[in-house]
Amino acid sequence: MNRRFPLLAVLVLLMTVTLTLGAYQGAGAAGGTISGAVLFKGTAPEPKKLKVTKDKRRCDKSPKFDESLVVKDGKLVNAVVYISEVKGGKKMEMKGVTLDQNGCLYQPHVLAVPAGAEVTILNPDKVLHNIHTYSKINKPMNQAQPKFKKKLKVKFEKPEIMEVKCDVHSWMAGWIFVAGNPYYSVTGEDGAFSLTEVPAGKYKVQIWHEKLGVQTREVEVKAGETARFDVEFAG
Repeated sequence: MNRRFPLLAVLVLLMTVTLTLGAYQGAGAAGGTISGAVLFKGTAPEPKKLKVTKDKRRCDKSPKFDESLVVKDGKLVNAVVYISEVKGGKKMEMKGVTLDQNGCLYQPHVLAVPAGAEVTILNPDKVLHNIHTYSKINKPMNQAQPKFKKKLKVKFEKPEIMEVKCDVHSWMAGWIFVAGNPYYSVTGEDGAFSLTEVPAGKYKVQIWHEKLGVQTREVEVKAGETARFDVEFAG
């Protein structure tokens, strides 16, 4: 039994409640920037190889590793940095995003998308996938994607962070972050984040990671300036 899920469920619920506070109005305004890096303190764990148990001819062409805790040179990958409460600011770009399942693995592992924007789910694997979102606010998605259906299109209308799994391939797991405002960033291998055009004021910035939990920082932004801070998670 994996004991991390009760705590994880609480963290996701807390993040979801925060995400849904207030409606965002994009009007455009001069502001400042919030930037920094998300760091990992301690010895980074060795990547755990995932066991491919089905459709091996298609899914096991290359080694696959657990992405729930990825550290590169002391930088934490796949952390979401997000202003939790902001009523207005720069325009919300409703640009669609893509979730790929190439090689029977979700790419990216943590997908960020504005609420109401289109998500295109790809299946280039020539096998059956089944996309299952474990959402609390949006209607859960539980849909088969046969090998002949190369694309699925879906929208999540409300801010939330949700786990996504494949009911056919048990090792496939990822996250979808549905943003209620444009001030969010998902860290890459350099651990860096940058939130731009933030209206002057005081904000709570949340930093979420699927295994290490949530941290909150209070930040004051001044027009034309950069407020910088780093965040450290312990392993």
